Amino acid sequence: MTEERKHILITNDDGIESDALGPLADALWAVGNVDIIVPERNWSGASHSITLYRPLRVKATQLRSGQPAYMSDGSPTDCVRLAVLGFLPHKPDLVVSGINRGSNMGDDITYSGTVAAAMEGLLSNVPSIAISIGAFGANLDFGPAASFAALLAKNILAKGFSSDALLNVNVPALPRERITGVEVTRLGKRNYRDQLVERLDPYGEPYYWVGGPAVAGDAEPGTDVAALRAGKISVTPIYLDLTSHELIHELATWDWGWSAPVEVSAD
Repeated sequence: MTEERKHILITNDDGIESDALGPLADALWAVGNVDIIVPERNWSGASHSITLYRPLRVKATQLRSGQPAYMSDGSPTDCVRLAVLGFLPHKPDLVVSGINRGSNMGDDITYSGTVAAAMEGLLSNVPSIAISIGAFGANLDFGPAASFAALLAKNILAKGFSSDALLNVNVPALPRERITGVEVTRLGKRNYRDQLVERLDPYGEPYYWVGGPAVAGDAEPGTDVAALRAGKISVTPIYLDLTSHELIHELATWDWGWSAPVEVSAD
């Protein structure tokens, strides 16, 4: 008896026009059945936003490469919520978010719609991968990143994966033969040098641009930043418990101005 193929959901934050979707879908079809639900426009920097005060619209479409897909006017997180809450006839067995143009390392993950979509998969008890390529611009070769996503998907679907972590993957924008390996990393530190620029519109009203020089990263050994700089694929397990466990007992010693004793709810 033939084993039933698993269902893989692809989403992204670059939108339906992303030329990474075709190569990623082709690679993942070798591993399982692929469903694609992506935003109809670019949602980069959307973080973990969801739509609450209006209905979501979803349209059947197809990628530039011809694969069937759905596009939504919601965020990347909304796309995952649609899939796991019943828009598809089956709940995904795996969520793959990407392939994002530009790396998502270190502090970037707090802004990233790509990582947020994988977080939503995790919150829905679906193993999830966020995958990005370390460059912008035209004519990027998404082949190595797509192949690596398929390899990860095959391993996760065959072996299972932690229920409380996602994998954040960053792939160098290099030919396959120049990628020097794979490193399991921790999050590094990204340095943002943004500036606020005020301008006037034709009516004399001020408006603002926020931006600055390219983001830099501290390439401390063992981090995703250092791995990518060394030409390696970085794989970072991301745990969603944001509690600072080290501070729990210290904070309990503070004077909170309350007559009852401060309780410490920690293991």
